[in-house]
Amino acid sequence: MAVSLAALSLTADGFAVTVGAATSLGVLLARELDLAGTTNVGIDMPLGLLETGWREADRAARGLLGPRRSSVFAIPPRAVWAETSYRAANQRCRELTGQGFSAQAWGLRAKLLEANQYRQTCGHPLYEVHPELAFGAMAGAPLAASKHTGPGRDERRRLLAQCGIEIPAGTPAALIGDVLDAAAVAWSARRIAAGQAVTVPAIPQRDDLGAEIAIRF
Repeated sequence: MAVSLAALSLTADGFAVTVGAATSLGVLLARELDLAGTTNVGIDMPLGLLETGWREADRAARGLLGPRRSSVFAIPPRAVWAETSYRAANQRCRELTGQGFSAQAWGLRAKLLEANQYRQTCGHPLYEVHPELAFGAMAGAPLAASKHTGPGRDERRRLLAQCGIEIPAGTPAALIGDVLDAAAVAWSARRIAAGQAVTVPAIPQRDDLGAEIAIRF
């Protein structure tokens, strides 16, 4: 079954927005990498899972975001994601960490597992980015308004425009939030490539497979 995804690529002197259907993350990124001729990719999805305990990247990011802190989910250990129901996963999380985790975070399960599997096999760098950290960096402070409100969307458009990124008129209303986030991730990926990105935490953790756990923007 196809999934609807937003992808945005940036170069030093321009950008292109595409919104389309793909059977998987790998299919979508293979197309985008071919079109953009780049191998530096950011993704708005948690990358890296621990055996026990909580990811420091999520705790640190929440501390930076003020009114937008709830947009960062606490991501539990790898074994939790092997469960097939939220009830069982929440119980497993309590066994491993002493507390449960949100149903909203559980809703990421399929895409989270796909993204982490893709990172293991894709052969190019894949960086975790959180759009709200990127927008906060553009503005100089965390944004007060949610992207789900008109003022919040307008402010994010304005910040992107100041960075030279114009979201095309006619972008479907149902996808505008995803496209704005994709633009913020692409802005961050360009900063990563230029060596200008902030890394949270400054010294990344490593997951049980040796891959880093850090959010960049």
